[in-house]
Amino acid sequence: MAHTLMDALGYTFKNPSLLRQALTHPSMGKDDNQRLEFLGDAVLQYLMSDILYATHPKDQEGGLTHLRALLVCEDALSQVARGLHVGEALLMDRGEELTGGREKPSVLCDAMEAILAAVYLDGGLDAARGIIERFWPKPEDIRRPMQDSKGALQEALQAGGGDAPTYVIVEQSGPPHSPHFVAAVHHGGRELARGEGHSKKLAEQAAALAALRAMGKA
Repeated sequence: MAHTLMDALGYTFKNPSLLRQALTHPSMGKDDNQRLEFLGDAVLQYLMSDILYATHPKDQEGGLTHLRALLVCEDALSQVARGLHVGEALLMDRGEELTGGREKPSVLCDAMEAILAAVYLDGGLDAARGIIERFWPKPEDIRRPMQDSKGALQEALQAGGGDAPTYVIVEQSGPPHSPHFVAAVHHGGRELARGEGHSKKLAEQAAALAALRAMGKA
């Protein structure tokens, strides 16, 4: 399985034992991936900061911080891990496997950070950067928790002591079994953006995300 993962990564380890350790779940006892996970978290934070600084020259600190948080969160890491089929390559005991360990987002997140650390230790920062540049999703492609866009927008707007945004459903269409909603988000007496969805909640989330993008924060 490790060789299959190396093929998927497009990186050949000079020291394959590093990859084996990165794939070893704590349920297996000693020599698990937790130390590598610790290092991988720091490597990812640094490289993602460097990449975003170079690719988003107009964004200020707040916007860059929001993007980085989005790209290093559990959702992003587990999404990358699933794309690489990391779960299939993990070494874990039978009990962990029977409880769905190969698909747990937290397990995949830790393993992906450990893999990044293993690549860094084996090939340096440039090799680790290559993994991020090849496999990491764009911010808008990350499957985020439902509350994230509205929460992020409220946090951004209230950072300077302002009011919370408000949402209005401005359009509803479609049959009862398949409705379509359009929501508008307002702040300070003006409309910031609109969003669409098959429920009021989804439309409001889409409007919040559109507002964050217009503000350069997503």
